[in-house]
Amino acid sequence: MTKFQLKVFLKNAYGLILVFLQFSIISLHFFEWELIPKKQIIQVNTISFLLGILIIVIAFIIMLVAIKDLGRNLSPFPRPITNSNLVTNGIYQFIRHPMYYSLILISLGVFIIKLSIYYLCLSISLALIIKLKIILEEQYLQNKYKNYLVYKNAVKY
Repeated sequence: MTKFQLKVFLKNAYGLILVFLQFSIISLHFFEWELIPKKQIIQVNTISFLLGILIIVIAFIIMLVAIKDLGRNLSPFPRPITNSNLVTNGIYQFIRHPMYYSLILISLGVFIIKLSIYYLCLSISLALIIKLKIILEEQYLQNKYKNYLVYKNAVKY
């Protein structure tokens, strides 16, 4: 294996690891593990519960719009699919990574509903993993699409 091949292999492995971690953290939101304490920070009340639900609903709407706008370009991996196009219309004219941000919002919504340290840690962990995934994905997008830097400068988030 040449040095270049090793570099490509490691970059692909890194992307797969990020996807695995992202899905693992998301799945932890839905499973109650008895071994992990879920100590509440403060008592949940109706306002925090409704606020959490509202955030989750808005995030799901953003995610559905992003999926529709991506169309056949949709992939869970940071590397764009082979015959993909750079999507800059629809919600992507306002937000560069609406699906990632909606995942973070859903996680924050669950935290606000539960108000526990466990869900706060999941939200922070998910945000960090997604940040790393965005950095990697933007490297791929920059290499694949000549006009990505123009788009990135025009759409700040």
